[in-house]
Amino acid sequence: MNKLQLKGLIAIAAFATVLSSCRKDRVQPDPVDPIAPANGIYILNEGNFSRNNSSLTFFSISSQTTISDIFKTQNGRGLGDTGNDAKVYGSKMYIAVNVSSTIEVVDAKTAKAIKQIKLSNGGVDRQPRSIVFNKNKAFISSYDGTVAVLDTASLTVDKYITVGRNPEEMVISNGKLYVANSGGLDYANPDKTVSVIDLNTLTETKKIDITTTNPINIAADAYGDVYVLAYGTDYPSKPKLVIIDNKTDAVKASNDINAGYGTSFIVVGDDAYYITNSGKVSVYSVKTESIRKENFITDGTTFKAPYALAVDAATGQVYVTDAIDYSSNGRLYTFNSTGKNKDVNNKGYVTDTGINPGTIVLLTK
Repeated sequence: MNKLQLKGLIAIAAFATVLSSCRKDRVQPDPVDPIAPANGIYILNEGNFSRNNSSLTFFSISSQTTISDIFKTQNGRGLGDTGNDAKVYGSKMYIAVNVSSTIEVVDAKTAKAIKQIKLSNGGVDRQPRSIVFNKNKAFISSYDGTVAVLDTASLTVDKYITVGRNPEEMVISNGKLYVANSGGLDYANPDKTVSVIDLNTLTETKKIDITTTNPINIAADAYGDVYVLAYGTDYPSKPKLVIIDNKTDAVKASNDINAGYGTSFIVVGDDAYYITNSGKVSVYSVKTESIRKENFITDGTTFKAPYALAVDAATGQVYVTDAIDYSSNGRLYTFNSTGKNKDVNNKGYVTDTGINPGTIVLLTK
């Protein structure tokens, strides 16, 4: 199930919010890759649900050239049905293809296939959703209620950890893996928990009840907070930003937020970026816990169907995809650190993508 089908489950209403300010002290963050500017961009296009037409677009920033389906060009076959997530770890990129229930492992520089991993249980597809990494392990959430632990050297699954229903995004904070359990396939009874996995024992130690149902997006800052976007099932829906203390695993706050359904909440330094229900890119300060900018975009650019978001921590550039009509090719927009669409050939920095461009991957040298 892609974002389009998920959006059809719950209607979102716009509710502006200003969250209370407080002083926060920075703590030692988890290790991350060195910050370097992107020199290339992969866009994972979901395609149409059950049409088997996911694709991978590559855009070279230096040469300003685009390869519309680099995976098929390099491997002579398509990605499969509904690409849901893609991330680079070391020299490899890992792509979760949800309905096909596969993980495609490719060379990050060339998109040449290294291995296709089928995730199933007795012939039943697990439906992978999201990927994170820690100490040569890839953690993959799947709609069957598990997190797979994949060894990135042998490319084999070490174990499956049982979590909540229909888990979505995950984040690592304070030596723990936090998993948003959406229960999104059960509209009448969605989940409302975040699983906590001990990264030493690779076991679930607890489930945090966040009260609001249907948590999907999750992120963490350097101050000891984990942020969860939960969307509920009310009509109209009232998305909540739930803040969890990573030391006690207690919920510190839960506030209304004007977030579009399924938007990423991307923390870069003291700021978090997300797409609002009205199609803006808002900036939230994780230090003061308040909205810093209602709209990062300053040049008047608007979108028909804003879909994915990424931020280059080295340059401050922000990337937004537009799915347009969810059935034809979309577009990728690039904005500089002042929120202006970069001018290329007098038409703005706009790159064509495939259908439903749902994930942006920034590739460094």
